[in-house]
Amino acid sequence: MMRCSTFPTLDTEGPDKWAENFPLANGPRQSPINIVTKEAQYDPSLKRLKLQYDPSNARGILNNGHSFQVDFVDDTDSSTLTGGPISGTYRLKQFHFHWGGSDDRGSEHTINSVKFPCELHLVHWNTKYPSFGESADKPDGLAVVGIFLKIGAANPRLQKVLDALDSIKTKGKQTTFSNFDARTLLPGSLDYWTYDGSLTTPPLLESVTWIVLREPISVSPAQMAKFRNLLFTGEGEAACCMVDNFRPPQLLKGRQVRASFK
Repeated sequence: MMRCSTFPTLDTEGPDKWAENFPLANGPRQSPINIVTKEAQYDPSLKRLKLQYDPSNARGILNNGHSFQVDFVDDTDSSTLTGGPISGTYRLKQFHFHWGGSDDRGSEHTINSVKFPCELHLVHWNTKYPSFGESADKPDGLAVVGIFLKIGAANPRLQKVLDALDSIKTKGKQTTFSNFDARTLLPGSLDYWTYDGSLTTPPLLESVTWIVLREPISVSPAQMAKFRNLLFTGEGEAACCMVDNFRPPQLLKGRQVRASFK
């Protein structure tokens, strides 16, 4: 099987070329970033995160050609994010991952220029707007919780997600995925860094309040191998393994990174 990718390599479709079609690629609040811990400012006004997720809201799982995502029913306030740096209520829309081709790199955000093997993004939208679509381009429209994965013991809470990947190996494949509590993917501590940023894939909208958790969760090498068995390509196309599906860190451009902890 070919080890190739249409998403991250510096070719006509990779991040290096996005600015040609998406002017926001060079905007003032692009993501991800490198979080320099000694420069992050402790902000005692930051609230504790409150994440309330209803397992019955889990709806399906999809290979979208650059990652896979687990989608949630978002027409009620039963799966929400409140507190932290945001005001109001944000509903869970989906979660997805970014990972590398090896166990030593793959996260989008970096901590003191150090990458993790994988990064989980829980995507929420601001219910002051009528829908996800109408919130997606607003400055306070989205809030994404980023969680790093580090190599260690196998994570049983991830296993249900990984077991579903065989059914969505190629681009465009999807299947039902129900009764999953996204809270089980959270680490023990909800200490976080936060900053104003953007989507990390086109159209790169500058609408995301980023909440990056300090404590990673664990994943085993065998579990990471399941991620890399997915394909960027569709059924009947030359198979390209889905690896290195991350955007490199972007310039901070004067933004302040705040920490909820000393």
